[in-house]
Formats: sequence, C-alpha cells, structure tokens
Amino acid sequence: MSANRLARTLSKLDALPAALRPLARNAVLRRAVPFTGTAKLDFLRLEPAVAEIAIANRRPVQNHIGGVHAAAMGLLAETATGMVVGMNVRDDCLPLCKSMHLAFRKRATGGLSARAVLTEQQRQLMQAEPKGEVSVQVTVTDEAGLNPVECEFVWAWVPKNAPAPAKN
Repeated sequence: MSANRLARTLSKLDALPAALRPLARNAVLRRAVPFTGTAKLDFLRLEPAVAEIAIANRRPVQNHIGGVHAAAMGLLAETATGMVVGMNVRDDCLPLCKSMHLAFRKRATGGLSARAVLTEQQRQLMQAEPKGEVSVQVTVTDEAGLNPVECEFVWAWVPKNAPAPAKN
C-alpha cells in the first residue's frame, strides 16, 4: 500500500536520533493541529494501522473533580482515530469526522491513553475509493488500566475538489 503525505512526512522523522523522534513528532503534529498542542497530547505511536496518543492529567485539562475533562477525553479519542485515518486516506481526499459517540462509564484515574486501530480491509478501502466511511475502533485506558469511556467514531473521506453544496 502506498504511503500518503502524512505518512511520508512522519517517516522523515525516522532519520533523527531515536531520543529526539518523540519530541520532533509532538512538535510537528501540535503545530499542524494547534488544539492538540493546547492540550499537550503526546503522540506515542503512529503507524499505518495503529495510533496511540496520551494526555497527562494536568490542571489545564481537568474537570471540577480533578480528573481529565470529558472534552479532553473526546479530543484524545478523536485525535487517535483521526491520525490513523489521516495516515491512510488518499492524498486527493480529505478525512472528516462524521460522528462521535462517547459513553462515560467510570471515573478516570490519572492520565489517559487512546489506541485507535484500522483493519487491513479498511486501509485498502481508503486507498481504493475516492469517497467512503469507516467506523474506527478506539480504546481509552486510564492509569489504573480501566476504560472510563467507550467511544465510537465514524470517519468519512471525500475528494478534496468536491463541489460545494448548493444553497437553498
């Protein structure tokens, strides 16, 4: 499967010494998507089929009870799913989050990590079709090893040069 622009850009970081790669990856991605920098998301693993991202339980992202805020949990899961989709969608297409559903099951302990995965069939579909959608599996885990939130994300991709919708 051919690598797209995002995957090619990230692969250039492989030329850096191993100790510098995580810092460089975070700097590049936080600049490209500023809100991820505001929340200081940590891009742990970015591969064509898997994205793992973490968020520390720091004051700027906390809720009123001292845990990671629900909106920050949503950002974490959305970013993980968006990155794995973004690494697979064709260069002539735009990825778009079509829907997200978060069901909060228990109080989170400490920082969180999200792991999003695409199947081989989903990856092939993104390369073959100029338009489509996939449900992306994502698991959010807290420092206690529990899953405080269940997430479901549907991502679509559309041609970059699609005509604008008609105004009524």
